[in-house]
Amino acid sequence: MEYIVYTIPLALCLGWYMVRRHRLTSVSVSTRDESNEAGLTEPASLHPIVDQAKCIGCGSCIKACPEMPHHTVLGLIKGKADLVSPTECIGHGACRTACPVDAITLVFGSAKRGIDLPRVTPWFETNVPGVFVAGELGGMGLIRNAVEQGRQAVDQIAARRPRGKGEQLDVIIIGAGPAGFSASLAALEKKLRFATVEQESLGGCVFQYPRGKIVMTQPAILPIVGKVNMTLTTKEQLLEFWLDAQRRTGLEIRCNERVEAIERAGDGFLVRTAKGELRAATVLLSVGRRGTPRKLGVPGEDLSKVVYRLIDPAQYTGRRVLVVGGGDSALEAAASLAEAGASAALSYRGDAFQRAKTRNRERVKAAVSGGQLQVLLKSEVKAITDERVAIVQNGRGIHLPNDAVIVNAGGILPTEFLKSVGIQVETKWGTI
Repeated sequence: MEYIVYTIPLALCLGWYMVRRHRLTSVSVSTRDESNEAGLTEPASLHPIVDQAKCIGCGSCIKACPEMPHHTVLGLIKGKADLVSPTECIGHGACRTACPVDAITLVFGSAKRGIDLPRVTPWFETNVPGVFVAGELGGMGLIRNAVEQGRQAVDQIAARRPRGKGEQLDVIIIGAGPAGFSASLAALEKKLRFATVEQESLGGCVFQYPRGKIVMTQPAILPIVGKVNMTLTTKEQLLEFWLDAQRRTGLEIRCNERVEAIERAGDGFLVRTAKGELRAATVLLSVGRRGTPRKLGVPGEDLSKVVYRLIDPAQYTGRRVLVVGGGDSALEAAASLAEAGASAALSYRGDAFQRAKTRNRERVKAAVSGGQLQVLLKSEVKAITDERVAIVQNGRGIHLPNDAVIVNAGGILPTEFLKSVGIQVETKWGTI
């Protein structure tokens, strides 16, 4: 009788556990198959690979992923953890920390798709002594990770590098995006002599995102300010918070000042900008990976109606707009324009949006179903005029009435600029 008293609860617990495991496996397999069928198999940046020989199938990594339950990034297949939705992974890295048997490694690129990154040491210094890299340029596109890298890079600079002499600054921080803003606050906190130079406005790449875009899903810690306890935060909310933090701390940022060259000068560096020259013992590059927008190279692309990012969809309400591209930025722009009441069209040379996340493809699908958006797959823009855009789709010429063109065809990594500084760039093929 005593055995029954103990056996029944144990059997119920085991049964409940097995049902949950079976349900998780079913969802994981379904998600993996959908990703494979859609061609969504290449991670955008930093992502985990699981050593199947070490994995014990405990599911700790799945529970730790901040994208759950909105997206099934990691799953359980045949009793082992696996990356089932690669394009949904945005590099939190929480999975590696949560794994109790060290079965997860975070890597850049894959065997099929390499990613170019500047070569840096674990303390963020490049092969050029005194020049450091943090944030998106180094592969950390996630805001929380970029913020942390910016702070850590300044910690290293303050601890390891010589201070500036005379009028020479301790460090020049180039870029005021997530990493640059965090680095600037860290430099202010450590009482370093520094200058922060940004070619546009506070926020860097975040400032360029479309209105209403969710840019932050996990809290972050900023020097001086403390914990930024924000989740599902829009671009506007984050920028408002940063502007308030800038005012409260008295942080100065030299906005709308483009850096043109970085040169070795004695025991430090000379940074030439569009507005003058700065000298410092060290330089921290915290710019985006986008670099120069990739152009179409077609007649009419120099018209003023052609732009390379969407800031406010509402300004195009009632206008005829063509978006060019097949990645997340292009799909977000097209869906946002359609939702804002524009007469939108989306042109992409591929036969499917293989690089875009599920939520963006679903927004596009909904806009098409509602008659708000026209999608032209296997198409290429051939010419742009004041009133029309000439497109070829499957060998057939199309002329669309047009008021504006937004090109979201990606960007060119500032490799030449990096090389001019002497920084080595390497391609990562699924490596650290």
